[in-house]
Amino acid sequence: MTEIIGKRERNKAANRAEILAAGSKCFAEHGYEAITVRDIIRGTTLATGTFYNYFPDKQSVLHALIESRVDDLTRRLSAIRRNADNLRDFIYDTYLTTFQTIIDDPLFYQVILRNIPAVQELLDDSIMGISVAALENDIRDAVDRRLIPEVDVPFLAAAFFGVAHEFGRMLVRRGDRDPKPAAEMATRLFLHGVTGSNDTQKKAVA
Repeated sequence: MTEIIGKRERNKAANRAEILAAGSKCFAEHGYEAITVRDIIRGTTLATGTFYNYFPDKQSVLHALIESRVDDLTRRLSAIRRNADNLRDFIYDTYLTTFQTIIDDPLFYQVILRNIPAVQELLDDSIMGISVAALENDIRDAVDRRLIPEVDVPFLAAAFFGVAHEFGRMLVRRGDRDPKPAAEMATRLFLHGVTGSNDTQKKAVA
């Protein structure tokens, strides 16, 4: 009996994974608005009715795709930021991990880029909302630990997200396989701005 239940659970997990994989491909290639549940099912070996055993609609598929990755990434990034003992590590290690995740799974990032309006609807949801809140809390913690000076936390969090989004877009578009140059550049921007450190600026003026 236990073996039968185990096989049943494995089949359920496999079916759900197959639907998510098909949904990911559809969202990336055609866009959220252009596809239907039937389009997703066509990309699987399953019957149409089987879909509804796992998801009520296509939005729930997009929700599950984002949730499965963002939750894990949010936990990892928050641990990195909380353990950082200097500002450079706080910034660099956050971006290095983020960009490596994008490089390892470019299809997922293509889903986000292709479906920004649909994804933005989830910003206040438990998925992206938790990610934003975690970053803001980690920034406040860094301020308390004197890694970051007093700052408008929501603005800084928005800046961090903006750079991650646009750099991620470039990594996918160019097919870059090394996340380090992008992480280094993002770190320099936040630490020193475009022209470099204060000492470099003084020498340039002199």
